[in-house]
Amino acid sequence: MTAAGFRKLCLGLRGAEEGAHMGHPDFRVGGKIFATLWQDQKWGMVRLTLEQREVYMRAEPAVFRPVKGGWGARGATEVRLGEAKTKGQQGAVLAALEAAWGNIAPKKLREGKS
Repeated sequence: MTAAGFRKLCLGLRGAEEGAHMGHPDFRVGGKIFATLWQDQKWGMVRLTLEQREVYMRAEPAVFRPVKGGWGARGATEVRLGEAKTKGQQGAVLAALEAAWGNIAPKKLREGKS
């Protein structure tokens, strides 16, 4: 998966907008960050629960791993873009993005209302 592909998936989610902080792009819904694209554009980050992260890491250990430090202790999960090569792995990235989006999206967006 490329950085452009990751960005396209992020922005394809209802109400998602691109912003930036700390020198790299982020993706928000309802003003809250659900994913970021790191400066080197070789990896992204999704904000998952610890339980969600375990599911994705078990399914695709080459693609997903905890972010180091305090953010990782709260569920921030690294997405190694270059490792998401197959349709199944790319589907797992989309599913993780949808989960991260769903964790923070306003209720009306989650219910499909404008």
